[in-house]
Amino acid sequence: MLNLVLFGPPGAGKGTQAEFLIKSFGLIHLSTGDLLRSEIAAGTELGLKAKANMDKGELVPDEVVIGMIKSKLDANQNAKGFIFDGFPRTVDQAKALDNLLNENKTPVSGMLSLEVEKQELIDRLLERGKISGRADDQDQSVIENRINVYNKKTLPLIEYYKKQGKHFGINGMGSISDIAGRLKEVAENI
Repeated sequence: MLNLVLFGPPGAGKGTQAEFLIKSFGLIHLSTGDLLRSEIAAGTELGLKAKANMDKGELVPDEVVIGMIKSKLDANQNAKGFIFDGFPRTVDQAKALDNLLNENKTPVSGMLSLEVEKQELIDRLLERGKISGRADDQDQSVIENRINVYNKKTLPLIEYYKKQGKHFGINGMGSISDIAGRLKEVAENI
């Protein structure tokens, strides 16, 4: 089973690149952002709690996200593997994911970390905000806060996976197809 953590700051292109990896390897995409947005759209209690955090550019509480991931794993026990997009975001979440996956004897295979310059991230997100209408992609101060939260809270994950020999840094600059080629080459050799 191939379990990949697709990692990178907001605007790195995780969702776009996840699609290439899904098609290449037959993986199930677990995007916490998509799961949270569907809960928000449905107006659930979980969605309302998540929206309050997301509107400020903050992370959604661990127990909410981990519960959603567990139910997705349980519902797809015969999968070839999973691509985790937007999760884990903290070392505590990574440990919880390891525990969940180890219960099924299917550990994380590797973390593919997209590396993109800050100004490029801001430009990409502002452009996406024009197209998608997502409020959190239209306000530069919210975008910069999301990047700062990422730097403070999620960068320690790189060290966590490096210690396990599972961190793979990928140049996230350039064309979508160039980046996809780099990701695929690394994933094939994990």
